[in-house]
Amino acid sequence: MSGCITCRLTAGDEILPGGRISNTHHWVIEHCVGPLGVGTLTLKPMRRCTGLADLDVDEAAELGPLLNKVSSAVTEITCADQVYSCLWSHSESGPRHIHFVLQPVRNDQRASYGKGGPFIQTAMFEANEDHDPIAVEEFCDRARDWFAAHS
Repeated sequence: MSGCITCRLTAGDEILPGGRISNTHHWVIEHCVGPLGVGTLTLKPMRRCTGLADLDVDEAAELGPLLNKVSSAVTEITCADQVYSCLWSHSESGPRHIHFVLQPVRNDQRASYGKGGPFIQTAMFEANEDHDPIAVEEFCDRARDWFAAHS
């Protein structure tokens, strides 16, 4: 679907800093685009689904173990105090391709934003700071190595 950035990123029709990190038959792991910080990964189904109820049996069976694996990778590579995991599936125009965002969060970030959870994400979107493309490339290289070692 040309209007879906998630589909365009998966298909390679949109520039994806760091490139694809890993995939299974049903899921793809990429670095998040947007202002949520270096090391924030997305886990999304290969095919376009707009809700968890749209997943088929095989996609659903892979989901839990993959969420665990991606969270472990983010934790180990970034030394995060916590990895937030949230499902995003809406845009201004309504439901879109679901994707899980796995974001490393350090205690100093929580302290600087005054709160944790969605407040950090809201503040990061308001600040709208771009990722350092070199840092994203380096993180993605480390993540690819991590997934290769843990496959």
